[in-house]
Amino acid sequence: MKIAMIGTGYVGLVSGVCFSDFGHEVVCVDKNLDKLALLRDGKTPIFEPGLDRLMARNTAAGRLSFTDDLKTATEGADAVFIAVGTPSRRGDGHADLSFVFGAVQEVAAALSKPAVIVIKSTVPVGTNQKVADLLKEARPDLVCDVVSNPEFLREGAAIDDFMHPDRVVIGVQSKRGEDVMQEVYRPLSLRDYPVLTTDLETAEMIKYAANAFLATKVTFINEIAMLCERTGADVKDVAIGMGFDSRIGPKFLQAGPGYGGSCFPKDTKALARIGQDYARPLQIVETVIKVNEEVKRLMIDKIVDLCDENLRGKTIAVLGLTFKPDTDDMRDAPALTVVPALVGLGANVRVVDPQAFREGEALLPNVNWFDEPYAAVAGAHAVVLLTEWNEFRALDLREMAGRMASPRMADLRNMYSCDYALEAGFEAYTGMGRKSAFPIQS
Repeated sequence: MKIAMIGTGYVGLVSGVCFSDFGHEVVCVDKNLDKLALLRDGKTPIFEPGLDRLMARNTAAGRLSFTDDLKTATEGADAVFIAVGTPSRRGDGHADLSFVFGAVQEVAAALSKPAVIVIKSTVPVGTNQKVADLLKEARPDLVCDVVSNPEFLREGAAIDDFMHPDRVVIGVQSKRGEDVMQEVYRPLSLRDYPVLTTDLETAEMIKYAANAFLATKVTFINEIAMLCERTGADVKDVAIGMGFDSRIGPKFLQAGPGYGGSCFPKDTKALARIGQDYARPLQIVETVIKVNEEVKRLMIDKIVDLCDENLRGKTIAVLGLTFKPDTDDMRDAPALTVVPALVGLGANVRVVDPQAFREGEALLPNVNWFDEPYAAVAGAHAVVLLTEWNEFRALDLREMAGRMASPRMADLRNMYSCDYALEAGFEAYTGMGRKSAFPIQS
């Protein structure tokens, strides 16, 4: 089949490349000429493990190409996917749909025959119907079918998620739309991956409900971690005990400095706004949003407490800036709350991250960038573990402690334990919901 993918952001690029690996002919469209030049040169504008190799393979096979010519890309396309951003609208938390509606208008003008228009972007309930109405208004001469096909990709594991999905969700309003999408996803259904077909509104709601539920699990265990610190319980063991229950499961029960990234923050806010618009406030989701922001701010207090309640003039090494490992995404990362606060409190902040420099340099001014952690901690008064990159899981803590002016650790991802850190020569350690050891005040 021929597929046009409008937008080469995270979702559009990963989806387009993976569809081409299914054997479909895929043309990815973007207006950014610099990005297109990069893609045509075989380079990816985002960091996603394995994406560059998959892209090169399918480009060489002639199944994948990149253009800014929308009319050529949509000519003869069996399905036109729209995968543009829907960021939170400033001020009210609504999803900003201007990019979606703008892309629909441009696609409508470019079409020369009826087409199946697939909304891959995350959009509030009712948006796909608005897209259908917009197409009828813009092109009354064409009968276009609208499909909702939300994505469920985890950054850092997106290719595996696409190729081995928990489920594929397809929202349709016509037999033709359903038939085209069944053919698009045939390589997955042949391998018995579940393909769920619903109406448009249900497909839209599934995406928001799933992300809000996962965000709730993250926030729940973070609140339990705070309670564990007061009671002496160990949150890692609590999470293991909870996770053995098949009704709960172990995933998304790792305590940390709060969720971030491209999905959870904007999708929880958008879902909360949908509830308010329909006079059915989602109190659990609204509380999750509130608590998540509080968790990020509490991380600052932990670091201040670790440093004798005074950061002025002290050197703090922060390991990890992206919202999760195996991505270069800084959107709503806890680091964007924690690091500026440390700088504002007078600390000299050094940062290390394998992939964050491209975005982080502009987002985090007034910090010093280091290539590796041992150099960053030299002469430092504390080290903060903020993202659980594999590079930070097997550090030589004894060497690190020996290089520091005062070896203290804020392990906000629970990669180590208090006893392990103390045995390695650290004089103080604080984690998330686990045993801590604060310095003795003189």
